[in-house]
Amino acid sequence: MFQNGKNTKIDYLAVKNCSKVKLALFNIANFRVDGGAMFGVVPKTIWSRMVHSDENNTIDLALRSLVIETDGKVILVDAGWGDKQDEKFFRYTYMHDGEGLIPGLARCGYKPEDVTDVILTHLHADHCGGCFINKSGGGTAPVFPDAIYHVSKAQWEWATESNLREEDAFLPENIIPLGESGKLNLVEDICELYNNVELRVVSGHTPGLIVPVINYHGKRIVYCGDLIPTIAHIPLLWNMAYDLLPLVTIAEKQELLNEALSENYILVFQHDPNYECCRLSETPKGIRAGEKGYLKNFI
Repeated sequence: MFQNGKNTKIDYLAVKNCSKVKLALFNIANFRVDGGAMFGVVPKTIWSRMVHSDENNTIDLALRSLVIETDGKVILVDAGWGDKQDEKFFRYTYMHDGEGLIPGLARCGYKPEDVTDVILTHLHADHCGGCFINKSGGGTAPVFPDAIYHVSKAQWEWATESNLREEDAFLPENIIPLGESGKLNLVEDICELYNNVELRVVSGHTPGLIVPVINYHGKRIVYCGDLIPTIAHIPLLWNMAYDLLPLVTIAEKQELLNEALSENYILVFQHDPNYECCRLSETPKGIRAGEKGYLKNFI
């Protein structure tokens, strides 16, 4: 199913629910970014009613990873920043709190050697940097020695070419080891990666962003990633300035939100520091968060 750097395509199969699935969430770390960058054209006088900013206009974000266990596979979704860069690099991320990658996995009951697969929603540094560590003698070593890495073909091709807009997010020290690992699987389109784990591919934030959808004992769990990073980003026009194609983001959100409302999906938020997930409700102003809280209370 995978070869070193070879583009592969996994045939789409209807999602089945014939095996036991386990889910766990943990927060690798909190960090801070500019509030205006997170809400784009939405004025601060409006977004500040929902999100607190400090004297530097930065807001707090989580860096939440999902662990899926199904059919003998232990699948990690995103791996955080990692620590390969120097102090100067991390100076303006204001990293604090959180469990850490390995301790967070341990709290969920897993060791790095247990992880069979890592789904990287995309290759921005805060999502893929934790896959490899620097070795003392030079070079890098995998944090998850037995894992296959799943990235969309569109994102891989985009990230390896890089561009002026995203060059500070596509870091060679994160991307090159993936390509040299011999364990890179490039996903071309919507697919069922494993039983109960469906991958969708969108492109508004960055080309080839993967949105995992998990079938959990009759419930559908959507790991929204950077398509809808926090509960505050559910309104269609509340989007990040980081999105390369804002109109595409709006259309992709609209499609997902309509489906999720109709089918009563549970949305999981990677970057919301206060709420892990929510269901949706229809309001006079459009689709908004309904019941919200911790994932354990939904499943």
